[in-house]
Amino acid sequence: MDHLIKNRQYYKFCFYGFLKNLRFFDAFFILFLLEKGLSFTQIGILYAIREIVVNISEIPSGIIADTYGRKRALMAALLFFMISFLVFYLSTDFWLFLLAFVLYGMGDAFRSGTHKGMIMDYLKLNQWEGQKISYYGHTRSWSQMGSAISSLLAGLIVFYSGRYQSIFLYSIIPYMVNLLLIASYPGELNGPVKQKESGINPGIRSTIKHFMTIIKRPKVLEIVNSSAIHTAYLRAVKDYIQPLMVHVALLIPIMLHMEAEKKNGIIIGLIYFLIYVLTSQASRLSSRFVVHNKMNISFITLLFGFTFGVVSGALYSYGFWIIALIAFMGIFIVENIRKPILTGFIADEVPNEILTSLISAQSFIRTLMTALLALVFGILADSKGIGISFLVVSLSLVVLTIVLHAYARFYNKRRLT
Repeated sequence: MDHLIKNRQYYKFCFYGFLKNLRFFDAFFILFLLEKGLSFTQIGILYAIREIVVNISEIPSGIIADTYGRKRALMAALLFFMISFLVFYLSTDFWLFLLAFVLYGMGDAFRSGTHKGMIMDYLKLNQWEGQKISYYGHTRSWSQMGSAISSLLAGLIVFYSGRYQSIFLYSIIPYMVNLLLIASYPGELNGPVKQKESGINPGIRSTIKHFMTIIKRPKVLEIVNSSAIHTAYLRAVKDYIQPLMVHVALLIPIMLHMEAEKKNGIIIGLIYFLIYVLTSQASRLSSRFVVHNKMNISFITLLFGFTFGVVSGALYSYGFWIIALIAFMGIFIVENIRKPILTGFIADEVPNEILTSLISAQSFIRTLMTALLALVFGILADSKGIGISFLVVSLSLVVLTIVLHAYARFYNKRRLT
């Protein structure tokens, strides 16, 4: 259903996503870390530690958000992010970067699932629950447009400053605006679970009990796992597209006499802009894919995403930079088709009052997978190169997806007979 009522709160939801993705450093993160002298293995370790921090904090943060208020949790997340940006700006060695990654992980834990829960609550309050996929797809498309604009602005910042480091300071500004925006959300979206039990922290007890009942449902687990693994894959590998973009920038016969870092800033910013314009449209149109193939959409898109990684890794290894880049863009597009669909599927299966906790559990699984994939990818990239690392990791996930899907079908068939 695409006939959405675009009132003030709709635009607040969209503007939050737009501002959240104005992380100017995203387009140059790996290049920044490499410039600081870190190896791919060290980068993999930092990514893994960030995911472990998220993992430890994920479910408790979701339960706290559902119990004491989602607005408060989201505002805390934004504060953690802003402090981490400042530490990144000041970082000069591995241990300072470790602190920045830990703070970033804390912010991610309190953020994940919280805003989605607020959106689903808002739809329920207004009896617009039939619009879950379409509504979230539209708000997510604004997030992707934020990433697109962020990439262009980041490219200009690098071009004029000649440094990657300064983009962390600029990233604090939209997050400060977002803090004020979240504070302006209506009180009913704070979403505490109201309980009448007596005793210490009854809300937490009730939320945990309800959460444990829901998470055991096979259908819920299947959706959660399917959504988590592709997001984990993209989170683990997405920044390694940046060295590939540098190769593509070298092939473009313009700005030949310009300083390499400045040229890379402009070219990489433009490439990311194109990627996020495409992913914005993918999110906006995701609800149309459900109409055609609701039953197998999760498995088919999962297989497509990993296959794009296989193709990109193989082409990268043989020096076909441009085609490898196009294949890699396919992973981003698949993720943004999947995300609104599977979020809608989860919201259909889970009561709104524990939705943030459930999405946090999904993120908990995702962070475990991301930590493992990031570590493996970094070690392989140092020893075998980025292309081979893409190929091995992606191909392993293709095989794993096919095997698990075949096993699930066999198990379900046996259970029914």
